[in-house]
Amino acid sequence: MKKNKVDSKAAGKKSSSDKLYYSISEVSRITDLQPYVLRYWEKEFPVLKPKKNRSGNRTYTEKDIEVVNRIKHLRSKEKLTIAGARTKLMMKRSGEQKAIMHNSARARTLIGQIRKEIEDLLRLFS
Repeated sequence: MKKNKVDSKAAGKKSSSDKLYYSISEVSRITDLQPYVLRYWEKEFPVLKPKKNRSGNRTYTEKDIEVVNRIKHLRSKEKLTIAGARTKLMMKRSGEQKAIMHNSARARTLIGQIRKEIEDLLRLFS
């Protein structure tokens, strides 16, 4: 009987891929970054501009999360400074480079979403 309650709760819950907007805490979990880093990057990178809702909370879209993942890649993997990452994001890339970066960022976003869903399921079952 208990198992049915859990199944019905899980079945009624939307998957994160169905969501249009994410809170800063959700994006933090998906990207494995602290919220203060996300807020700082908003000031430093003009391409990262999440909208704010009526109460002033940031609402990130899938595109915003992909930008965060691209910045994270440039900072951690390519070891660029903030200024270097900003410049690289702003300059035009060849179509092939752009596709590779886009696919890589999308994969990291999906992995983060899966991690978040697993954490939610673990919380649900514990």
